[in-house]
Amino acid sequence: MEYMQASAQTSTLQNILCCQCGTPTPPNASSLCIACIRTHVDITEGIQKQAYLQFCKSCERYLQPPSLWIHCQLESRELLALCLKRLKNLKAVHMVDAGFVWTEPHSKRLKVKLVIQKEVLNSTILEQSFVVEFIVQGQMCEDCHRREAQDFWKAVVQIRQKVPHKKTFYYLEQLILKQSVHQKCLNIKQVHDGLDFYFANRQEGKHLVDFLQNVVCCRYKTAERLISHDIQNSSYNYKHTFSVELVPVCKGDIVCLPKKMAHSMGNMSQIAICHKVSNTLHFIDPITGIIGEMSNTNYWRQPFQALGYKKSMTEFTILEMEKDYQQAQDKRFCQADVYLMRNTDTSGSDTQFHCRTHLGHVFKDGDTVQGLDLTTANLNDENLDKMNKDKVADVVLVKKVYADKKRRTQARKWKLKTLPKELELQKDKDKDEQDFDDFLEDLEEDKDYRQNVKIFKDNQKMASQLASGETDPDMLPMIGLEEMLDDLVLEDQPMESEDDSDSD
Repeated sequence: MEYMQASAQTSTLQNILCCQCGTPTPPNASSLCIACIRTHVDITEGIQKQAYLQFCKSCERYLQPPSLWIHCQLESRELLALCLKRLKNLKAVHMVDAGFVWTEPHSKRLKVKLVIQKEVLNSTILEQSFVVEFIVQGQMCEDCHRREAQDFWKAVVQIRQKVPHKKTFYYLEQLILKQSVHQKCLNIKQVHDGLDFYFANRQEGKHLVDFLQNVVCCRYKTAERLISHDIQNSSYNYKHTFSVELVPVCKGDIVCLPKKMAHSMGNMSQIAICHKVSNTLHFIDPITGIIGEMSNTNYWRQPFQALGYKKSMTEFTILEMEKDYQQAQDKRFCQADVYLMRNTDTSGSDTQFHCRTHLGHVFKDGDTVQGLDLTTANLNDENLDKMNKDKVADVVLVKKVYADKKRRTQARKWKLKTLPKELELQKDKDKDEQDFDDFLEDLEEDKDYRQNVKIFKDNQKMASQLASGETDPDMLPMIGLEEMLDDLVLEDQPMESEDDSDSD
C-alpha cells in the first residue's frame, strides 16, 4: 500500500520548461535547467586549476609547507591529501569525490579530478567536476643540502674498537640497517679503526649513542667546540662529538677473567670463551660448561683483553673424542673430552694434547679444529700470570674449520646490504675482504648470531647455479631459504609500440 502511494506521488511530479531555453527539466527553485545554471554560475570560481609541488630528487620526498618533507608513493592517499592541502578556497564548497587521473610514470605533472557541490540560486544544489593540474618542481631539501655540503654538521658519533679485525663493525652495520637508525644521518665515513656518523643536530647523534648502548657493550665521552657566538641575542653555535668505545672482546674470543669476577659468575674457570655479545657479555667455561653473564658496567670497572685472535690460533686434528651425555647447563652445547694433535707437527712427532670442550655437538673424529695453544703462545696478560699453571689448560678450542673456502663462497646464495658510507683510501683491501668473509662464515655457523640480521636472496647466483646444475656442497653450514628475504627491485617495463599492439 505504501509503495502505491509513493508511486502516485512521483507520477504527479511533472517537468517544467526552463525559463530561458525552454528545455524540460525537473522543477527547482530557480526554474532553470542545469546547462543554463552553469552558464550563469561557476562554482569552481576561486579554486586553483593549476598548482605546484616541490619534490626532492635525492631522498624522493615532497614538501608539505612550511618545512616538512614526507615520503609519498604515486597515486597514494598521502599524496592526494598533500595535493588537496595546496588548493585554496576548497573549504567554500562541498567536495564529493577526488582521485588521480592517470599520467605517464616519468611525467612531471599530476592530474587530480575533483567533484564538488555548492548551493546556488535559491537553494539549488549544483554539482560540477573539473581537473586540477599539479606541476612537480625539483627542490633539494635541507637534509640533502647538508649531505651534499659534507661540512655542514653539528654532531659526529665516532665509533671505535681496539681489535685487529672489523667483524664487530660489520655486525653493527646490519643492526643499524635493520632498525633504520641511519636515516637522519648526513654522512657516514669509514676510517681505519671504525666509523664516523655525522648529524644535523645533537639530539640525532645522541639517539644513535642510545641505540648503541642497547645493542653492544660500550662507553662514550662527549666534547663540544664553539664555532660562533652572537652577542646580540646570546646564541651559541657548537659542534658536538660523541666518542664511543666498544668493548675489545668479540664473539669467539678466549679471555682470562679476573679471579673475583670469575667467582661471582658461578665460580667458573678464569679461562673462558665469549660466545655472545649484546648489551652484556656472555661467557662459557669450556671445561665445566658453566655460563656466566657480565654487565657493561662490571667490565669497565676491571677491563681485560682477549688472549688471542685469529693470527695466534693453531689448527688441530681430532684423534678421538668422548662425549659427556650428562645434561649441560645450556642444551645448545655438549661437553666432551678431546684428544688431538697439531697439524704443523711433522709426521714423526707423536705429541698429543687432551682438552675439555663445550663443542661436542659440532666436533667428530677426524675434524680439523681451531684453538689457542697455551703451551707455546707468547701471551702478556696480567690475570693469566697470576693463575696457577696447573689449572691452565694446554689447548682451548674455539671452532671447527671447514675445508675448501672457495667452494663455500661460491655456494653462498644470499647477500647482505651495506650502509651508504664514504670509504677512505683502503691500505689493506685484502684484509678487509677477509674480515668480511669471516663474518659471513660466522653467520652461517651460528643461527642465533644471525637472528638480528636481514639476509636477502641472491637471485643472480641462484639462477647461475640452477643453469649450471651445481648442487650444494655436503657437510657445510648453510642458511636455508626460509631465513632469506626477497630483495625489492624496481624495474621499468618497456611500453608496447603501436606496431606490437596492432599485431596483437
